[in-house]
Amino acid sequence: MSDHLLIDRSQGVLTLTLNRADKKNALTREMYGDMGDAIAAAENDGSIRAIIIQGSADCFTSGNDVSDFIKNERTGTDSPVYRFLKAVCHASKPLIAAVNGPAVGIGTTMLLHCDLIYVAQNARLKMPFVNLGLCPEAGSSFLLPRLLGHPRAAELLLLGEEISGTRACDIGLANQALPAGQAVLDAARAAALRIAELPPSSVQLTKRLIRNGVSRTADEVMETEGEHFAQLLSGAEAKEALTAFMEKRKPVFN
Repeated sequence: MSDHLLIDRSQGVLTLTLNRADKKNALTREMYGDMGDAIAAAENDGSIRAIIIQGSADCFTSGNDVSDFIKNERTGTDSPVYRFLKAVCHASKPLIAAVNGPAVGIGTTMLLHCDLIYVAQNARLKMPFVNLGLCPEAGSSFLLPRLLGHPRAAELLLLGEEISGTRACDIGLANQALPAGQAVLDAARAAALRIAELPPSSVQLTKRLIRNGVSRTADEVMETEGEHFAQLLSGAEAKEALTAFMEKRKPVFN
């Protein structure tokens, strides 16, 4: 179990807190595996009625840990990353996100699988896959156009545009934009506790009806994205983009 993920089970709520402040909560394979395992275990735990994914009061996640990302393959259905993505895609219990500060890459795409999303007004959501010589992940190429429409999805995915929490709420990507800090975490906790008091069978059935067909299609798209992602990751463009990112310079694509 990684020290970089705090797991709390209380009052019917499973809370997963990203705890790697020195790296802006950048995600490692171990963190992905632990989150995926915890969510999967909650499926068979009748005491858990809702799940919160959160960072600290000033940072959600800066996305993948690039050095860990480059060193380790993240492809394949048995990889920690894929286990996590499958877990959030097929979770039967409500997923609630609390987002402060940066939510980069997977930090934004995982939100597309959440049922309730609370963000700081000044949170920074960004999906820079194309900028890094890669392609969308986590089923986002299917879920984002469905949620926001093609033009806005293209703006976010093709241009890698960063948006604020307020903007995310305005376009329908989040439920509520709040003052940064503890207020966001408190709102997510309050929503989870409300859900925990509701009839669990009705809650889970309602979620299934809302997402009927979406999870299955997103799962299929996720596999296709993963295949292309792996191909791009081993290509020259991604290597140049990721190296430039590490060296804090502008990439050069010939």
